[in-house]
Amino acid sequence: MRPNRLNVYFSSLTSLKGVGPKLGQAFARLLRGDVLLEARRIDLLLHLPVAVIDRSLQPSLVDAPEGVIVTVRLTIDKHLPPPRNKKQLPYRILAHDETDELTLTYFHAKGGYLERQLPVGSVRYVSGRLERYHGTAQITHPDYMVDEDDFASLPLIEPVYPLTAGLSGKVLLKTVHACLDDLVELPDWQQQSLLDRESWPPFLEALRRIHAPLGLSDLDPHSVARRRLAYDECLASQLALALVRSKVKKTKGIARRWKGDLKQKLINALPFTLTKSQQQSIADIEADLALPERMLRLVQGDVGSGKTMVALMAAADVIEAGSQAAMMAPTDLLARQHFASVKPLCDQVGIRVAVLTGKDGAATKRDTLKALELGDIDFLIGTHALFQQSVAFADLGLAIVDEQHRFGVHQRLMLSEKGAATDLLVMTATPIPRTLVLTHYGDMDVSLLTEKPAGRKPIETRTMSLDRLDELVSRLDAALANGAKCYWVCPLVEESEVLEVTAAEDRFESLKQRFGHRVALVHGRMGADEKRQAMEHFKDGEAQILVATTVIEVGVDVPAATIMVIEHAERFGLAQLHQLRGRVGRGDKPSSCILLFQGPLGAIARERLAMMRETEDGFLIAEADLKLRGEGDLLGTKQSGMPGFRVTDAEAHSDLMEMARKEARLIVEMDPDLQGSRGASLRDLLYLFGRDEAIRLLKAG
Repeated sequence: MRPNRLNVYFSSLTSLKGVGPKLGQAFARLLRGDVLLEARRIDLLLHLPVAVIDRSLQPSLVDAPEGVIVTVRLTIDKHLPPPRNKKQLPYRILAHDETDELTLTYFHAKGGYLERQLPVGSVRYVSGRLERYHGTAQITHPDYMVDEDDFASLPLIEPVYPLTAGLSGKVLLKTVHACLDDLVELPDWQQQSLLDRESWPPFLEALRRIHAPLGLSDLDPHSVARRRLAYDECLASQLALALVRSKVKKTKGIARRWKGDLKQKLINALPFTLTKSQQQSIADIEADLALPERMLRLVQGDVGSGKTMVALMAAADVIEAGSQAAMMAPTDLLARQHFASVKPLCDQVGIRVAVLTGKDGAATKRDTLKALELGDIDFLIGTHALFQQSVAFADLGLAIVDEQHRFGVHQRLMLSEKGAATDLLVMTATPIPRTLVLTHYGDMDVSLLTEKPAGRKPIETRTMSLDRLDELVSRLDAALANGAKCYWVCPLVEESEVLEVTAAEDRFESLKQRFGHRVALVHGRMGADEKRQAMEHFKDGEAQILVATTVIEVGVDVPAATIMVIEHAERFGLAQLHQLRGRVGRGDKPSSCILLFQGPLGAIARERLAMMRETEDGFLIAEADLKLRGEGDLLGTKQSGMPGFRVTDAEAHSDLMEMARKEARLIVEMDPDLQGSRGASLRDLLYLFGRDEAIRLLKAG
């Protein structure tokens, strides 16, 4: 139960004067991403301005500079409405001050409204961008026109917010002020010594400073108000992760014992040697498994660095110790692919492996579940279906989660609760900069895979303008004649899956005219069976070109594919380009990646494509991506900003994330149930920043 003192922060915006159902929906769309979710005060208060409009320049007309925003005191002289039959002409109002004349210009204006607002002979303060036409000063559609009384409350420094359709800046600002009006300061969750050392204001004062800035410097990520709020958010995030960690660690682990024979058999059966970093990661995992605590480890490796093999070795150790292992992938396609890649090895060494996804028929599912519960399956690979109530293991010792960024804290716990003391191993193919590892995996120990398996050839990356499409298709013809296989990835069109699919279907049709049945198509709107057929047709059949949307970004493995074409590469983030490129270069043949772009390129797009040409190092690319576009693309599909974070900037506030992690661990050590003198206010913090899942954990514990 949320404490009553927070009710005002969580009250609906529609409870404020002037916010009706229609505006409420616009706010919900902007702040919650969905009109069905109610927008609350706290959502708007943490929706920070991104710039300011400075209206403080108040020159006389004769001295007013051109092209800048000014606020001028005018006397209204005359209204000049357009002739009746020429509505496309502007409505003009003539005005003057002591030094010069000015015209106010309105298009599609309502004359009656303007006559009431700006009666002839009245004095008005008008604010807007001043231009000069044929020597006469003019302001088109001024932002403000107010009388002497209202001028006293005109915001001369006006914050600018991200908006959505149906919501103007003025309405948003007015609602923000209404939100702040009757709030009272909460007992502070930060220690006074920290506030003094950093000169940070109290929480509510920090919000007020940011929503009523005195200048652009107040919005700077390094301003005291912004750093205060960013640290609050970092602490909420790290405290939630630390509570999860403590809950998982508190339920005692099992110190597992095994000889290593099964792992050795697997190593002997491999047609290649494990890299040094694979060997190191396996050693890290084995050290964790031998402890009487539950393992929480993240294996972070670049595309094609051999994470699946590391997971298989860990599974072998746990199976030899007498327990079962499960591996969860984000899609049906990927789960079946993992299964196909490990089954021959498992069969060779005697590991009983099975696959379970939502797409299995009822009879197959029933047989698999029965065998699992009886302990006749050692290693189960599946999708979210592994979470379901009906899935019972004889003794689940190790849960492996692939592509972690698709699984939240909640699911992480659910999977590990399938066994008495399940160890957890998480794998991600997105190399993540250190600041973000702390942000999203603050509760985990990390192993890095930094090398590619032996025998992998480098991928030659080239950029090419879309104007040269015909030339590219001719070259492709020659490569296909020599037996090559090619992925052709179609652009992300805005955020629209429908348009993305259209783009893929159009390209598929145009390539089919040239290459006939040698072209296959796969996209997110196809059923799982259709997708699987297209993939099989490409992997083992006659298809040599697979036209796809980004559904192939994660984990599709066709060693024979040596060419990757990414159309409209300028629309993709660096991390995504790198992920897609990693789909080729998986065999022993030289591979190439062609980045097709539509000019002219902006500076950031140019820098991205240059970075792709220069390096294949995923960790360097992730750092560059973080600098170029914010953090969203590294861990999900959002186009910018850190997922789940509204105030924190990964680069500017990386020191705060580190501080928060240390403090969160200390808090949980000293007061694991948040019952101490600071506990209640720390719970407030978790609620305010949407990390209250962790509070439910305290209750469950």
